[in-house]
Amino acid sequence: MLGIPLGLAASNAGEWFLHKHMLHGLGKNRKSFWAFHWHEHHREAFKNDMKDPQYTRSLFTWSPQGKEALALALGAVATLPLFPVAPFFAGTVWFSMLRYYRIHKKSHLDPAWARENMPWHVDHHMGKDQNANWCVTHPWFDYVMKTRKPYSEDPSGALPEGAKGGLLSRMWAGLKEGRIAPVMPAGTPVKLRAVS
Repeated sequence: MLGIPLGLAASNAGEWFLHKHMLHGLGKNRKSFWAFHWHEHHREAFKNDMKDPQYTRSLFTWSPQGKEALALALGAVATLPLFPVAPFFAGTVWFSMLRYYRIHKKSHLDPAWARENMPWHVDHHMGKDQNANWCVTHPWFDYVMKTRKPYSEDPSGALPEGAKGGLLSRMWAGLKEGRIAPVMPAGTPVKLRAVS
């Protein structure tokens, strides 16, 4: 069962690493296989306020969506040898890959949903610095690597105007601003106020 949290951590770290070094690092070279991410996906998302119309095409086309799915499928195949020795880990990695694809696609077909549920990914595409906020499913590893930059680039950690963010995003903003204590010993009075 320890494979489940380890699989979640490895998947999120993998998202961060692959997004930063493959999709952006190698992807900025127009001759790279990974060029679709920077030169097509980012262009479309930025031009269309987060919406990428290429996600309406068939999955089985040589498009950014098809290449993304192919890379994820190859990653799933590469982890097959782990299944006999670490079934919970391998299963969690496969689940994470499927979840990544589904919510990444949804975020680029429904920008309002993305602003509500994935503000860190909206920050990646719509912020001034598109070389930050590498995680897609959750920004855990961005926090670890200190690469989480809010859309507004406001040092208070404010979310984009109009974005409520998920519970963890609001809690993180509260921690950064000192509104929620990270560790509260027994008997410590707690002052909470709404996170705007």
